[in-house]
Amino acid sequence: MPNAEPASLSPLHRLLAERACERLIAAFVRELDLGDPAAVADLFTADGVWEWPDGDRRIEGRDALRAYFGARPADRLSRRVSTNVLVTLVSPTTASATSYFTTYRVDGHGGGMVPARAPVQVGHYEDSFRQVGGRWLLATRTVFLAFAGPTERLAPADHPAPPGRAVPPARP
Repeated sequence: MPNAEPASLSPLHRLLAERACERLIAAFVRELDLGDPAAVADLFTADGVWEWPDGDRRIEGRDALRAYFGARPADRLSRRVSTNVLVTLVSPTTASATSYFTTYRVDGHGGGMVPARAPVQVGHYEDSFRQVGGRWLLATRTVFLAFAGPTERLAPADHPAPPGRAVPPARP
């Protein structure tokens, strides 16, 4: 991929902008997995868009994003792994990025450790960012899945450890 970044940017400006965009990618995952899923909307511009072309979903605007992500099941346990983040500055106030992700997810979680499962999604995001009022925000996030499956619903016996107690791994 040719370097499309503007030559007029200082190395420090480029570094700070790239890092701000990388933090947004990490913050998105953290809010979904460990925080308040509805707060993902605050990472987007007011007219921000989250879309999933293969799933025929397009959510536009902070209020719609807040409602969409806030509707996540309360008993969902998920962990996402984001890697291979490549941010490209397009201008002093716009950027794009590609990052890969793997999602582990189950519904019906009541606490404790869940035995290992295969990921339910593997894919990549294509993002665009805009600086608004001195703050970098997601303008668009598009999801592309290479591998996907259904989210498993646990039965109560699938996670026997009480909350706060780890189950030791099985010996080979």
